[in-house]
Amino acid sequence: MTNRKTYAALAAAALVAATLTAASPAAAQAAPPANAHCGTSTGDTGANAWTDHAELRSALETLEAQRSDVLDVSQIGTSNQGRAIWAARTGTGPKVVLITSEIHGNEKTGTDALLALLRDFTAPTPEARRLRSQVTLVAVPKMNPDAAELDRRGNDRTWAEVVADFPQLASARPAWNYYTQPRSGDDYASRPGFDVNRDYHPDLDYVPRPEDFPGSSAQTGWYIHPESQAVRDLYKSLKGEFGTVDTYIDLHHQGPCDLDESGENQVTMSLSGKFIDIDNHQEYDRGYRLDYSKQLTLAAYDALQTRGESPFGSLTLYPQDIDLPGTGLGSFALNGSGTVLFEVRGQTQTWGAKQRGQLVRTVVNGLDGIIDALAAGTVAQIDPARYDDIPETQ
Repeated sequence: MTNRKTYAALAAAALVAATLTAASPAAAQAAPPANAHCGTSTGDTGANAWTDHAELRSALETLEAQRSDVLDVSQIGTSNQGRAIWAARTGTGPKVVLITSEIHGNEKTGTDALLALLRDFTAPTPEARRLRSQVTLVAVPKMNPDAAELDRRGNDRTWAEVVADFPQLASARPAWNYYTQPRSGDDYASRPGFDVNRDYHPDLDYVPRPEDFPGSSAQTGWYIHPESQAVRDLYKSLKGEFGTVDTYIDLHHQGPCDLDESGENQVTMSLSGKFIDIDNHQEYDRGYRLDYSKQLTLAAYDALQTRGESPFGSLTLYPQDIDLPGTGLGSFALNGSGTVLFEVRGQTQTWGAKQRGQLVRTVVNGLDGIIDALAAGTVAQIDPARYDDIPETQ
């Protein structure tokens, strides 16, 4: 979701402006690797190496045409700048898994990982058929296409456009997560935008109120953006159909220079199943299941650990001292879903497309671990107490 710890300037901005790290533990900084950019300015974005919006459309259309008997792709919304937001659905099982990617447009491995996952899940093989009989998979790749096309964190939307859509906010101060100044090399002064991953609210029927602005990272969001509204509406629809969304997974990125507990290995990916302090949000508790989220997280962790002494093994636990009800993960956790965060190494401005294949495969393998455990029913057998044994980032 954001850089943290290893660069002081970005960490400070993260706490104030939008990251999923409200209170990261203090950490030593490793010597920056020669092929990673650990500063605060834009480095090697490598944007052309990743799947853009037009390529995503083509890939989804092609896959749907090839697997029309088991895959349905539909438009669930339109971004502020008029780009389609798609959901791909496959499987008929009772356990619903909703996965979103690229809510931050400079965090791109998740979209490619979802395309790979959809290809595997819809394949005409006995294993894929077994998974589809137990799990209904709904993927929303590149849910913030405007940010993705600009290769930046925030969407492409002004406060004036928000007020035009919600006239009751005319007297309100702009939301705290509204970017109007340069950030990570992006000029928000000329093209403002918001961190959409602070726009969620655990009340899925919430209507924006002026007294709730400007808000803060520790408070709920408002559903003022078409991107978050599209995912919220999809989530509500799935809840109406199935009674609950069993699992929600959000795919993000963090900094490229963090080290694991040994202080020797750079972190490939961090995982987490905890995003809120439930004691602060009892009024929104509609079946919060922290232990279940921990079991799901361990399913991903265990699947990757079985690959032994490889880069897939350099996994850590994302900081746990956070309380973020305005994120999709926090909001949907309060609505009773098991929730898991994937934080892959390096955003485009710091890591570009280096190790692209390995990082995408890391995400796919972790997702496979969760889906396999759900389909087999073994996730319930995982001891959630082992969650605290996952190594922390140094």
